[in-house]
Amino acid sequence: MSLKPLEHDRKYGELDQVIQAHLGRTADDEEALTAYLRQCWRTRPWAIAIAENQLREYAQNPPGRLRLRLGEFYPVPDVGLPDTEIQNWLVRLADRLKESVETGSAPPPATPQTHWEWHARFPELGQLLGGWFFQDMPDEFEDHDSALHDYLDGTDPGLIAQLRGEVHDLLSLPLDESDYAVALAELGMEVDPPASYGPGAWLSELADRLA
Repeated sequence: MSLKPLEHDRKYGELDQVIQAHLGRTADDEEALTAYLRQCWRTRPWAIAIAENQLREYAQNPPGRLRLRLGEFYPVPDVGLPDTEIQNWLVRLADRLKESVETGSAPPPATPQTHWEWHARFPELGQLLGGWFFQDMPDEFEDHDSALHDYLDGTDPGLIAQLRGEVHDLLSLPLDESDYAVALAELGMEVDPPASYGPGAWLSELADRLA
């Protein structure tokens, strides 16, 4: 029997967040783990201890092939390691998380450094950019304003307020125009801003519109 959502989250929910933070990077990438820790210390520090426990439990009780095939166990996605090295890697991650909690050593505030961290820090902005400003946007909407109106008309006011805060948070970071362009691309925007705007100016205009 495959895992039910509640069972998955209880046993592997936070482990999955740690793994997702490493996807697309090397398994021992320091930036990936630092990004996870920075985001957790910033928003939900209690989750680090949960992740440490889930990682260690999984490493100590790895699934057999049958249980994986039946969907009864969390399958670790490909992180570029042979299966024989996964357990040791999970233990190393758990040790690092334990050390961070026990010493209270949180990474200093910084601009997001990984794709995972951009989306963890700006989830609703990623929803807007990836869901409305995709490469086929010109075929579906008259212009950027039309796409934004469509988002605003169909989105809960609470999420719009969250988006407003995320845009202001992004604008508060020490970024130049090329950095803003990277941020928009990381968050899923596949079209250029309107012709009269650079990335930073368009984000400022978006903040004004949301207000």
